[in-house]
Amino acid sequence: MNNSYEEAVKQLEVAAVKLKLDADTLEILKHPQRILIVSIPVRMDNGRIKVFTGFRVQHSSHRGPTKGGIRYHPDVTLDEIKALSMWMTWKTAVVGIPYGGAKGGIICNPKEMSQGELERLSRRYFFEISSIIGPERDIPAPDVYTNPQIMAWMADTYEMIRGYSTPGVITGKPIEIGGSEGRVEATARGLKICIEVAAKKLNLNLKTATAVVQGYGNAGSYAARFLNEVGCKVIAVSDSKGGILNEYGLDPKAVLKHKEETTSVTGFEDAETITNEQLLELKCDILVPAALENQITIDNAANVKCKILAEAANGPTTTEADDILYKKKTLLIPDILGNAGGVTVSYFEWVQNLQRYYWSEERVNQELKEIITRAFEETYKISMKEQVNMRIAAYMLAVGRVASALKLRGIWP
Repeated sequence: MNNSYEEAVKQLEVAAVKLKLDADTLEILKHPQRILIVSIPVRMDNGRIKVFTGFRVQHSSHRGPTKGGIRYHPDVTLDEIKALSMWMTWKTAVVGIPYGGAKGGIICNPKEMSQGELERLSRRYFFEISSIIGPERDIPAPDVYTNPQIMAWMADTYEMIRGYSTPGVITGKPIEIGGSEGRVEATARGLKICIEVAAKKLNLNLKTATAVVQGYGNAGSYAARFLNEVGCKVIAVSDSKGGILNEYGLDPKAVLKHKEETTSVTGFEDAETITNEQLLELKCDILVPAALENQITIDNAANVKCKILAEAANGPTTTEADDILYKKKTLLIPDILGNAGGVTVSYFEWVQNLQRYYWSEERVNQELKEIITRAFEETYKISMKEQVNMRIAAYMLAVGRVASALKLRGIWP
C-alpha cells in the first residue's frame, strides 16, 4: 500500500521541478506547520471508558486560515491526515480561495457506535483541538463518515467554550444553524462542472456518454445523479461492499434508496454484481473514483478504459498511474480541482457566517460555476503549454500561488 504522505510529497516535488522552485521554499512546503495529536476519552453506552486517538494537522496558513475536513475511520493514520492537509493547501490555492490547508481525523469505526457515543466523541475531540481552531485560524468541515449533525455538535461545543455565537468556526453545518444552501451537493456539483468543461475539450457529447462511479457516499451518489441529469448513462456504481452493473443504465436515485434501505448498493434489482476492481476497468466515457486513496495504481492503470477520469475522492490515483493514463490520452480531472466544489461552497458558507448575510442557492451555484470553470481553464492552459498531465498542471498553479505567498511573507522571527 502506498504511503499517502510520501505520495503527496512526491507530487509536490514534481511540480517544484517544473516551477524551478528554490530548495528552501520546497523544504518548507514539505512539512506541515502544526500537528496536534489528542487522546479522546469517551464513556461508551456500556458505562466503560474507551480512549480514541484524534489528529488535527495544519499544513500551510500562508494564504489564509487553514481549512479542511474531519474524518472518522478505523484506518485513519497520521501520515494520511498529513497528506490530506497538504492536498487541502493545493485545493484551496488551485481554485484561488483565501485559505491554507488542514485536516483532522479520529481512529474509530462510526458504524459500530451509537448516536450518543458519536456525540460524546465529537464534542470531546473538538474540545481537545479547540485551542488551535477558530474562524480566523482553522475552519474544519465534514469528510469521510462525518456529517452536518456532527458539525453541529462541534460548533456548539466551540460556542460553549467561547460563550458566544461563532458560526464561522466550522462549515458543512445544517442550514438551521448557519449552513449554506447548496453545500451538501457542492463537491459533486463542482465535479460535474469540471466534467462539462472537459467534455467540450474532447468534443464528447454527454447526452450519449456512459459513466461509472466508484463509491456511493455523498460525492459519488450526487455525481451519479448530476451526470444522469445531463444525459449520461450511469452503467455501474459501487460502495465498500461491492459494485453493480447494468449496461442499459441505472437510476441513481433508485440505487441510493436501495442503499439507504439495505446499507449497500449490492443486491440492487436489474443489475449484475461486480467487484470494485472490475468496476475500475469497465469501458466507459467517464470514470469517477469517489471512494478512498490509491485505487488506480501502476497495477491497473493500463486497464482503465475511460476518456475522462474525474476524481471525486482524495488521492485515488498514484503518480505512476498518472503517467500511464497521460500516455493513453485520458483526460484527468485531478482531485484538487475535481472535488474542490466542497471547499469552495464551504468558503461561501464561512463568508456568509462572517457577514451574517445568507445567499440563495441560485447565487451559491452561480458563484461556484464561475470559480470552478476559471480554475479548470487555468489548469488546462498550463497542461497544454507545458505538455504535462492535468495533475501536474494543477499542482504548478497551486504550488506557485502558495510559494509566492510564502516568499512575500518571509520567515519570522
